[in-house]
Amino acid sequence: MTVPRLRGSFAPGTASAAAQPLLVLLPSLGTTSALWDGVVGELRTDPRTSGLRILRIDLPGHGASPAASEPFTIADLADAVLAVVDEAGGGAFHIAGVSLGGTVALELAAAHPDRVRSLVMSCSGSRIGTAESWAERAAAVRASGTASLVTGSALRWFAPGFLERDAGGPGARSLGTLVDIDDESYARCTEALGGFDRTASLGALTVPTLAISGEHDAVTTPAAMQDLADDVPGGRHLSLDGAEHFVSLEEPAAAAELIAEHLDGAELRAAASVVHGRGMAVRRSVLGDAHVDRANAGITAETAAFQDFITRYAWAEIWDRPQLTRQERSIATLASLVTGGHEGELRMHVRAALGNGLSRERIAEVLLHTSLYAGLPAANAALAAMRDEFASLDGVDGADADADAETRPAPHDPHREDRTNHG
Repeated sequence: MTVPRLRGSFAPGTASAAAQPLLVLLPSLGTTSALWDGVVGELRTDPRTSGLRILRIDLPGHGASPAASEPFTIADLADAVLAVVDEAGGGAFHIAGVSLGGTVALELAAAHPDRVRSLVMSCSGSRIGTAESWAERAAAVRASGTASLVTGSALRWFAPGFLERDAGGPGARSLGTLVDIDDESYARCTEALGGFDRTASLGALTVPTLAISGEHDAVTTPAAMQDLADDVPGGRHLSLDGAEHFVSLEEPAAAAELIAEHLDGAELRAAASVVHGRGMAVRRSVLGDAHVDRANAGITAETAAFQDFITRYAWAEIWDRPQLTRQERSIATLASLVTGGHEGELRMHVRAALGNGLSRERIAEVLLHTSLYAGLPAANAALAAMRDEFASLDGVDGADADADAETRPAPHDPHREDRTNHG
């Protein structure tokens, strides 16, 4: 097998800034990147996607890509797409593909999840047809050329009445393009489809995935696309009424809306994930891995949202701000917890303050100063909690170290960190 040489081009209106997200569009067997013209036009008018860099790549022997005479697999096509993306600047990208293009997009998401930010499969599948049926198609094209496929393709590609309503439009032009596709390259593409099956990989996909089908599609049916989406964690499927196999051409506005919504959601989730990761790094730095690991182990479906909230907002958005040092933030936190009477949280942050470089003497001074404003009972309980944490660190039982009844620990606080894991 060989990796074919593909060629792509940026769609008109593509932003020059490399910082803009990249969307890669792959066409179907027998078509060129023009299959996406209507969708690209719609994406350019949508504020969510108007700044996208849009890279359209043709299949072997289709459009701008050179013909291929040697056999290749869908995985080879995926590698060829990566080569074009790398030539265009590299990095991670969103990808959408129609039919054969959708299988290549799926292969990329499965084999290179670090490169794919989101996946859209339009009228495609983890396996399409059978090896025998694709071998028959390849033999027919080698014998009679792609021109022999025009009539059958018109029936498979478009919903009843579409070509009549679209006389001389993009549907008719796509059938004219089919005649110009290199015969051997077309045959090699069908053979690659015959050997492709990623069904077993769907459950392991981590890429946000959207499946789009056409109501009348008899090749990749709405039911089959729903099954695909059900097998992908978090996958979604939507079917467009009145369309058949080429929804991107038949219903470009509706298809573009679905793609824009999907990409926008993926970008927002990715940004939140970055913030979460930064917050988790700060949280571990301040509280220590052991504490955070215990907190994470105690997460339930009911508390997961709260844990995500405090990681992103408390630790990433507040604790990571440069306006105060970690020691200064520990001082402010200790004073706040004393004032609020949150003994469980206070114990945790006494240890955190030590980790942030505050000495025991300075921690005691913070609590003494806070007693002026928070009240003596609150400060008394805080000093007892501080003493117990120091004793624990020294390996001394807190009760043995208790020499003053005035500083006995306060009654058990239901908000202790070992029960709520707020940290």
